[in-house]
Amino acid sequence: MRVLSGIQPSGRLHIGNYFGAIRQHLQLQAENEGFYFVADYHAMTSGPKPEDLRQYKLAVAMDYLALGLDTEKTVFWCQSDVPEVTELFWLLSCVTPMGLLQRCVSYKDKVAQGLSANHALFAYPVLQAADILIFDSDIVPVGADQKQHIEVTRDIAGYFNNTFGETFVIPKDHIVESVAVVPGVDGQKMSKSYNNTIEIFEPEKSVKKKVMRMVTDSTPVEAPKDPDKCNVFALLRLVASESELKEWDQKYRKGGTGYGDAKKKLAELLIEYFKPYRQKREELEKDLGYVNKVLKDGAQRAKAVASKTLARARKAVGLD
Repeated sequence: MRVLSGIQPSGRLHIGNYFGAIRQHLQLQAENEGFYFVADYHAMTSGPKPEDLRQYKLAVAMDYLALGLDTEKTVFWCQSDVPEVTELFWLLSCVTPMGLLQRCVSYKDKVAQGLSANHALFAYPVLQAADILIFDSDIVPVGADQKQHIEVTRDIAGYFNNTFGETFVIPKDHIVESVAVVPGVDGQKMSKSYNNTIEIFEPEKSVKKKVMRMVTDSTPVEAPKDPDKCNVFALLRLVASESELKEWDQKYRKGGTGYGDAKKKLAELLIEYFKPYRQKREELEKDLGYVNKVLKDGAQRAKAVASKTLARARKAVGLD
C-alpha cells in the first residue's frame, strides 16, 4: 500500500508533532511504500519570510531523517520540487464546486487565528487533493480532526472521474490515534500558534526550563492528585516505561509528591527519549550536502510517479 503524508515547514517541530503524527508515519513505512514530503507550498499560506521558509524546509528534512525516515523504503522530497502537483491543482480546480470549499472548516479556523483571508488559504484543500491524487495514494494518515480533508479529496476525485472518466485512485484515510492530545506548557494543545511548544531538538537546558514552568493546579504536596487531570502526567505517559508510569500513578494518588518532582522526572525522560535522535540530528547538520541529495533524489522519484498521473489527467481533459 502506498502511504502519503506531508508536513508544513512553518517552524521547528515539537514533541506534539512527533507523538501526534510523525512517530506513526515512521511506523507505517515499515510495511508500506512511503511517500512523505515537506509541504512548502502549503506553508506559504501563513506568509513566512523567505529566509525563514528556506531554513525551516531544511530543518524539517533533517528532523525527519534524524527521527528514522528510511530513504530506501520512503520517497522524501520538497513539494515545490515537483511542479506537476500545481498543474494538477488547476485541473482539479476546474471541477471543484465553490460550495465544497465553503464548507471546509479549516479556512474559517485559520482566518480566525489571524491568517490572511487569501485565495491560497481558501483553495488549500484542492492543492492538498492534488498532493494526494497525483501519487495514486492508497492511504493518508491524518488526525481525527483532519478527516474532512480526505473526504474533500475523495469528493474532488469523484467529480473529476464522473466528468472525465476513471482517472484517479480514491484514497482511504488512516486515522492516527495519538496516545493523547499532547498538552503544551500552558495546558492547551501543543501548537506553534499558541507559543507553548517543547521542540524535539531544542537545547536540553531549554527543555528543562519549559517543563518546570508547565501549568499545574494548586493541589498541596501532601494531598492526593488525579493523574488523569495533570498536564505533566499526560506527557509522562508518552515517554515513561510501564513500570515507571505505574510508580508515578501511585505517587500521585497517594499524595506526598509535588508536581515539581514529576516535572524533574519528565524533563529527564524527555531528554533521554530523544537523545539518540539528537545525536543523529547533529551529524546531519554537519552534512547538509547529504540532506539536499536525499531531497533531490526523492524529488526525481516523486516526479517519475507524478508525471504519469498528470499525463492521464491531461489526456482525460483533452490537453494531451
